[in-house]
Amino acid sequence: MAGDSSLTEAGQQADGRQRILLVTGVSGAGKTTALRVLEDLGWEAIDNFPIRLLGRLLGSEGEQGQSGPLAIGFDSRTRGFVPASIIDRVKKLSQRPDLLITTLFIDCGSGELERRYNETRRRHPMASGRPVHVGIHAERELLEPLRRWADAVIDTTDYTSNDLQQAIREGFAAGAPQDMSVILSSFGFARGTPPLADLVFDMRFLDNPHWIEGLREQTGLDAPVAEHIQQDPAFDTAFRQIRELLLTLLPRYRAQGKSYVHIAFGCTGGRHRSVFAAAKMDEALRKEGFSPTVIHRNLGSRAADEIEGPKA
Repeated sequence: MAGDSSLTEAGQQADGRQRILLVTGVSGAGKTTALRVLEDLGWEAIDNFPIRLLGRLLGSEGEQGQSGPLAIGFDSRTRGFVPASIIDRVKKLSQRPDLLITTLFIDCGSGELERRYNETRRRHPMASGRPVHVGIHAERELLEPLRRWADAVIDTTDYTSNDLQQAIREGFAAGAPQDMSVILSSFGFARGTPPLADLVFDMRFLDNPHWIEGLREQTGLDAPVAEHIQQDPAFDTAFRQIRELLLTLLPRYRAQGKSYVHIAFGCTGGRHRSVFAAAKMDEALRKEGFSPTVIHRNLGSRAADEIEGPKA
C-alpha cells in the first residue's frame, strides 16, 4: 500500500477533508499494534470505540473541531457491534464532503491465530469457555461482511510484529510526503524471507565464508569476510549490475510517490554474504545521494552447519 501523497502537515487532504481511518479485524491479528504505530505517525488513535457514536464524535459538517487524522479501532468486542449497521453508518458518513473515511481490516489465518492464543494462554473473546478454534470460526463468520467491504486488508499470517509495523508506516503515514525512505536489509533464507521486501537479491551464488577456517564466527561486517567475498570472480560484475538496476529503479519509485522501498539481500544463514552485500550497497547508494536505513536481521544468529547446506 502506498501512502496518500496529497496530505498536508496537519494530516488533512489538500482539499481540506479530514482523514478518518477505521481499523478493525479478527482478534489477535494485530489491531492494537497497528493503532500504536498510527499514533506514533501522528494520528489521534482511539480503540474500542462504539461506532454508533461515530457521527457524534466527528460532529456536523462545517463544525469547527479536530482536523488532524483520526484512527478509530473497533472489533467484535465493541458494544453494539453489528457489521451491517456499521457499513451502512459509514457509507452515509462517507458522503460528507469534509471527510475522507478509509476502512482497514487486519486479518490472519485461523491456524496462526490459534497458535498465538495457545502460546499466550489468552481467552478468545468469542470462545465463551469453548476451544479457541470455535471462537475464531464464529468471529470470522461475523466479520466476513466487513472484510469484503474494507478498502484495505492486511493479512498478518506470516508477519512478525515488525513486518506489520512497517506495513502500517508505508500505507498510512499521516504527515506531508517525505522523501522516499530506502531500507537495505540482509537475511538468511534458512530463517525465512522478509514478507515485505520490494526487491530481493539472492547472494547464495557467491562462495560461502561459513566453510572457510577462521571466517565462520565472523560476519560480513568484518574485513576478512569482506575480502573473501570480493575475491569471488562473480561478485564485482553481479554487484555492479544490481547497483545499476537500483539506480534506475529508485528515482522512478520516487517519482511515482512511493514512500518506502525495501531492498533485501539474502544468503543461507544471513550472516556473511548478504550482510556484506547490504553494507556495500549502502556505501554505493550514499555516494548517489540516498540515505538508506540498514537492517541486518540475522546478524546475531548462531552459526550452524546444519542450515548452511553442504560444503562446496
